[in-house]
Amino acid sequence: MSCVRVLMAIVLAGLLAACSSVPYAQRQQQRQAAYLAAAGAPVRSFRFFAPLWSWEPLSDTQLAVYTRPNKAWLLDVGGACQNLEFTNAIGLTSNLDEVSVNFDKVLTGHRDFPCTITRIRPVDVARLKIEQAKQRKIESEPRTAAPVR
Repeated sequence: MSCVRVLMAIVLAGLLAACSSVPYAQRQQQRQAAYLAAAGAPVRSFRFFAPLWSWEPLSDTQLAVYTRPNKAWLLDVGGACQNLEFTNAIGLTSNLDEVSVNFDKVLTGHRDFPCTITRIRPVDVARLKIEQAKQRKIESEPRTAAPVR
């Protein structure tokens, strides 16, 4: 009896994963598009005083890091930073409180090699919030009143 339950759970998990993969990929693309729209011109470095306030993986080659609630940077990393989307925590290397292109790295804590930062762009957080709000906007119509019986 327990083998049947395990088999059913595996099949159900597979079906749920198949159903949710398309919306997840679409959400990832929307998040990445919002950050790209809010990103400024590339810079050589930015000031970083630990600890990192927040971060968000956008792909295996791109992530957003927040040094403060209203200060964000879009980082491109060389190659693929394996498992970046599934990492629970990251670290950044820095030299004298400065994170620099082609010198500093994103640390994922996995046994993988650190990911070299290849491009840094400042993110206009106010514009990012506007872009994200546009993505959440839905079109709706009021319901017609049900006939009275």
